[in-house]
Amino acid sequence: MFFGLTIEKLMLIGVIAAVLIGPERLPRYAEALAKFTRRAKETMQGARSRMRDEMGPEFDDVDWKKLDPRQYDPRRIIREALLDDTPTATMRAAGAAALAAREKPETTPFVAGERPPFDDEAT
Repeated sequence: MFFGLTIEKLMLIGVIAAVLIGPERLPRYAEALAKFTRRAKETMQGARSRMRDEMGPEFDDVDWKKLDPRQYDPRRIIREALLDDTPTATMRAAGAAALAAREKPETTPFVAGERPPFDDEAT
């Protein structure tokens, strides 16, 4: 069911609510619950139709279960990343380029008495 609630638990909650609220106020609370449920359903349908309008025809092609964040296990992702010890050629080239860039600075050294450069867009 929803949030781990079974029919038996929902019935027990209903009985407890009926006893606590009382028979004279129960119809008013039931009506308020029905209005809230209807309003929530309309909101969800509105959000779905708005999303369909904004995404266009690709909305039906999206695999929503694949995008569910509950399927991602950080331990598994890290384990797979650590066990994958075969660097690709692109990674080796990027590492070599980063090492070469680190060894050769492109800036000129600062001379004493000279005004340092100022970037007014930096902060």
